[in-house]
Order: sequence, then structure tokens, then C-alpha cells
Amino acid sequence: MDFGTWPHLLVVDVEGNGATPPDLVEVAAVPIAAGRPVPESACRTLVRPPRPITRFATRVHRITDQDVAGAPSWEEVAPAVHAHLRHTWIAAHNAGVDYNVLRRHLPGWKPAGVIDTLRLARATYPAAPRYTLDALLAYAAIPLTGIGGRRHRAGFDAHATALLLLDLARHYPSWDALTAAAVPPRLASPRHEEPTLW
Repeated sequence: MDFGTWPHLLVVDVEGNGATPPDLVEVAAVPIAAGRPVPESACRTLVRPPRPITRFATRVHRITDQDVAGAPSWEEVAPAVHAHLRHTWIAAHNAGVDYNVLRRHLPGWKPAGVIDTLRLARATYPAAPRYTLDALLAYAAIPLTGIGGRRHRAGFDAHATALLLLDLARHYPSWDALTAAAVPPRLASPRHEEPTLW
């Protein structure tokens, strides 16, 4: 794989407040450049949601209403997030969830393309016992020691997903071969949002 042929790509992750549909409480986008994640150039922000964070959601990502009390509202950060994500490829694990919630929060936004590492992992590692992010990181023996933060926070999960994407990409000869396996059909047409988004 020649990583120099890749277009600009951001690995994204979002965390929600547990409502249906979810309000965002955290967004992160980690760029990949020259075959490596660049977390120091990541876009990361907490968001104060209009509705409280459910206890179930807090158990997952450990973000509380207190943590976001001083954070900006979505209306305050949306223009910067939109500018950051505009005209770029995005990647995410089970990308339909992140893509659909971002589309709902960013009317008119459409990425250059979408890579789903879940779809790509199923094509690349057919013998994997499970396809959760944790299971795939363990299966591929991807070290996470250099990642700041903790699991189920947007910055950590985006960085971990970036490492998974790079591991998977090494099994493909070209960007075109990668996208043939990784781009979900009709993802550009928003479907229902999954109710389990934290």
C-alpha cells in the first residue's frame, strides 16, 4: 500500500447523551498522514447537549453533565466542525452510526467518501471471532500504549480506529482496492440512526 496516494482522511468518533435521537457530547477527528495517525492535529471537543446525559451513556463513556456544563453548545462548535470535515474522506468503526448522526447535526454536510473499518475488517479478517473495535484491536495485536485518554472517549476511539485502519490497509495493494472493500453501499443516503449510540 502506498499511503502517499491517499486523499485527505479523518478518522472520526462521536459520543452521545443516550437520548433518542442522540445529542452529541463529544466529537473527535484524527487525521492520517503518510501512513500514521496525527493526533496532535486532531479536532476534539466536548459539547454541552440540550438534554441531560443518561446514566447508561455515562456508564459507557464516563462523561457526566458536570463534565460538559462549561462546554460549548453544538450551535457554537458546528461551524468549526463542519469546516474541518468538509470535502474530506472520513473513516469510523461501524461508520453508518457516526456518519448519520453527523449528517443530522450538520445539515448540508457530505464527506468526499466514507470508510467503514467494521466492513473492511470483515473482508480482511474472515476468521476473527468478533468484530467489535476491542476484539479487532486484540485480534490484530495493535498496541494502544501511545494513545492518550481512555476507551469510549471520542479522541481515544478515533485514534484506535485509525491504527486499526492502517493495519487493515496493509492487506490491500492500493487505495482503490481498499475502498472497494471498505465503502458501504448507499452510505451517502442517510438511513435511520442506530438507537444504541452513546
